[in-house]
Amino acid sequence: MGLLGQLLYFSVHPNQLRSILQWKIWHDPVHTRDPKKESATLQECFKYLNMTSRSFSAVIQELNPELLVPVALFYLILRGLDTIEDDMTIPLETKEPLLRNFQHILEKDGWTFDGNAPTEKDRELLVHFDVVITEYKLVKPQYRAIITDITDKMGNGMADYANNAEHNVNGVNTVKDYELYCHYVAGLVGDGLTRLFVESKLANPALLKRPELAESMGQFLQKTNIIRDIKEDLDDKRRFYPKEIWSKHVDKFEDLFDPKNINVALNCSSEMVLNALRHADECLFYMAGIKDQSVFNFVAIPQSMAIATLELVFRNPEVYKKNVKITKGDACQLMMDSSTNLRTVCEIFKKYTRRIHKKNTPKDPNYLEISIACAKIEQFIESIYPTQDPKKLSLIHAGEIDPDVEKKKAQDSEAKKDVFFLLLAVVATLLVISALMIGAAYLAGARFDVAFNEIKKGNIFPKFDNGSEGPQTIVDQHDHGEL
Repeated sequence: MGLLGQLLYFSVHPNQLRSILQWKIWHDPVHTRDPKKESATLQECFKYLNMTSRSFSAVIQELNPELLVPVALFYLILRGLDTIEDDMTIPLETKEPLLRNFQHILEKDGWTFDGNAPTEKDRELLVHFDVVITEYKLVKPQYRAIITDITDKMGNGMADYANNAEHNVNGVNTVKDYELYCHYVAGLVGDGLTRLFVESKLANPALLKRPELAESMGQFLQKTNIIRDIKEDLDDKRRFYPKEIWSKHVDKFEDLFDPKNINVALNCSSEMVLNALRHADECLFYMAGIKDQSVFNFVAIPQSMAIATLELVFRNPEVYKKNVKITKGDACQLMMDSSTNLRTVCEIFKKYTRRIHKKNTPKDPNYLEISIACAKIEQFIESIYPTQDPKKLSLIHAGEIDPDVEKKKAQDSEAKKDVFFLLLAVVATLLVISALMIGAAYLAGARFDVAFNEIKKGNIFPKFDNGSEGPQTIVDQHDHGEL
């Protein structure tokens, strides 16, 4: 969208512009990265971080200083691994050993890779991967051990899929395969990040005893991206919608993109959304275990973006035509709202869940299950933050006065007084200004006696023809001559 297009868009969507300006001007990071204190290689790492991810880059750079560099490098390492796995132009005999041995590559000084296709968007990261290795070796050993372990597991999992001929030709087959793939590319990321958070004492150690929560965090994000990117993946000759789901609706995967099949295609995507929604309550539960505000922002913002994206793609035919994304204004508003506390994030989930429920249609074969999934999310939120406070209910039943109600009444009364005094001040100001204007006119020689006499005669709006002697005649009637 060019400059003119943006001006036209924001002229009819002022709230979008308002959200962007508020984020740019008023956003106050919990922590601010200081590039002046960084080495040249670390500054290079953050340059590639900005190049490879706009959304994650911003929240990573506001993390607690204890985790800033480990998490940034963790992201870049896994992004490098993902760039090799995603590139369908790399021969399998080259790709597989790279994926399986990537954890060992992290120990090789000066290692770089230029075997990606020129069109691969993150190619530059691997071309200059030596800077990542240099900084990785400076990270605390306990953090490095976690990063190495996750890289090993993810690389081998990706290699298994790359080596699977059926997967390469027909894509993911069953829902179980689909979730296993999401585990390797995203669930493991949630596991690694949780271990980093707990190791740095910025999250509750109890999260390690509930690994399914971290798994859901990764699965929710990855499944949302897969649902959104279906057209882009098709163009790149990749299929991540499991055959177990799409085969219920069409005979061939490509039939989903035929306009005449749009209704069954929407039913297919809604079933994918249903599969993702089942992780939402565990994501909220996970966030309750975060102790540090910057870490909370880091985990909450992507999850809020994900639920908003799910609402956008739900029963949206545009997903089969192009890559759809939430607007920049909505993204900025979500980032502001998510950077507060769990209650606010729950409200975001509730809002978009209700929108999904509203868009749900009885014509969809998954109508009932989607309605139940939405209700389950709301029920979970209600269990954390009940809309009806038991203490208030007990006061009502006992016939006692609720202090909050009394406080509200007092505030309303005070507000009414404020409005009254404000109106009184406006009226008084107008009277003073009017008196000053009339006094100035009198001192300047205004003939109020003439005006009053004409009003008494009923000539409130006298009409005279241009050039007539009527006005002068009236003046002469009241002229007293020289004294």
